[in-house]
Amino acid sequence: MPQSSDYLIELKGICKAFPGVLANDDIDLKIKAGEVHALLGENGAGKSTLVKMIYGILKQDAGTIHFNGDLVDIKTPAIARELGVAMVFQHFSLFDSLTVVENISLGMDHSSDLATLADQITELSKRYGLPLDPHRHVYTLSVGERQRIEIIRCLLQEPKLLIMDEPTSVLTPQEVEKLFVTLKRLSEEGMAILYISHKLDEIKALCHNATILRLGKKVGTVSVADESTQSLAAMMMGEELKELKHPEAVELGDTRLEVKDLSLPADDPLGISLRNINLQVRGGEVVGIAGVAGNGQDELLRALNGEQRTLDSIDSIELEGKAVGKLNPNSRRVNFGLASVPEKRLGHGATPDMSLVDNAFLTAYQHLKLLKNGLIDYAKTRQFAEKIIADYGVKTPNSDVPAGSLSGGNLQKFIVGRELSQNPDILVIAQPTWGVDAGAAQTIRQAIRELAAKGAAVLVISQDLDELMEITDRIGAICGGVVSEFYPTSEMSIDKVGMLMAGVSLEEGVSDVA
Repeated sequence: MPQSSDYLIELKGICKAFPGVLANDDIDLKIKAGEVHALLGENGAGKSTLVKMIYGILKQDAGTIHFNGDLVDIKTPAIARELGVAMVFQHFSLFDSLTVVENISLGMDHSSDLATLADQITELSKRYGLPLDPHRHVYTLSVGERQRIEIIRCLLQEPKLLIMDEPTSVLTPQEVEKLFVTLKRLSEEGMAILYISHKLDEIKALCHNATILRLGKKVGTVSVADESTQSLAAMMMGEELKELKHPEAVELGDTRLEVKDLSLPADDPLGISLRNINLQVRGGEVVGIAGVAGNGQDELLRALNGEQRTLDSIDSIELEGKAVGKLNPNSRRVNFGLASVPEKRLGHGATPDMSLVDNAFLTAYQHLKLLKNGLIDYAKTRQFAEKIIADYGVKTPNSDVPAGSLSGGNLQKFIVGRELSQNPDILVIAQPTWGVDAGAAQTIRQAIRELAAKGAAVLVISQDLDELMEITDRIGAICGGVVSEFYPTSEMSIDKVGMLMAGVSLEEGVSDVA
């Protein structure tokens, strides 16, 4: 007989260990139907491990899961979906060359003809305010529209519990507002939502209750209405969140990075071509470029750091007044002190199978003189790697573990720390605090401001508008491979930046992008 319960799902004494780390230690979690429940914690606190057990990707070592009062054994995601659990992952799993309906069909447990499924998609998209054409190809969609595919795919399963992992990290402010309207409506209809985010303002705006994890243990469950963002951050970190301190204003130096009428055709059929980009960054300032993912950010970073050479217009990029279109990344780093942090961590920012020591060596060996008689000076390199780990709070058993074994947020801290610790003269950094907890994010932002105060020119490419508004001196946006005008950050608002992200000119109020 089914057991009655006040809770839709209840976790009791959940434990999960991996070699060298106890990821979840005696965790309890209760969620009622219709409740939006936040799961908070710093990187490595155990959030991802916990939700993977709810969704059947991992199996707990100890403890029980009850669903609608019944003890359940969630061995696979298929069993989770059968119970009524759906999950929208932070990274989408979509085929660009297929249509919306074809992608959704591939993710369904039960077969359905495409015409019927397309009608269901249209009906759900209208009902929940998630506009989506089932017959459009994915490569033509914005990132926000791609997220709608994942949400609609979940809703078609008629779930009782929807898990969302960092769902707003790829959305404009306007898209976030629309998403919250949808989630609140789902909650009012009785769906439980487990919401993971590092953005505490979002938690305050959306969630009823929050369970906080720290170092694999449960700190407590609180009513969000009774807490402030500062108190939530303090529970996550075990201490008060320090305010960002802007170093004393420095007199701006000469232009250290300049882009003049840069146009660069995409080298990928699904990539974004850059068009007539102009920007300047002077020594001592932080300039921000906002934008929804997939609008040319990666292409711009690769052009600036030399991975994509601008041979047809070698004068379009200048470092310290010198044209560098022919120079490769190493030459730009050695000759002009340029460092860059790409958005993609594994395979681009770090080599997953190599140790943290070896990854520290990759970009620092010349600047920090980590070679001795043609051989790697491992003592000095290890010292550098361990300094990064200590300074940036990277949670890892030691510096010899492979980079791929770290959580995304901890790897981000290591990569950013590796570059900032070399005190570059010019820094181009994409998504500096993506997936990073509140305390580490503040450490990174403070380090960026202090680097600029030393005279470095810093260009920050980010989807986090709060971050850009906090740390930049000037701000613009990229949309469809076109970069907007730049404005003093003190004169901008989130809504104005959101308009720039959508390709709308603040002066004319019309789209600048054909």
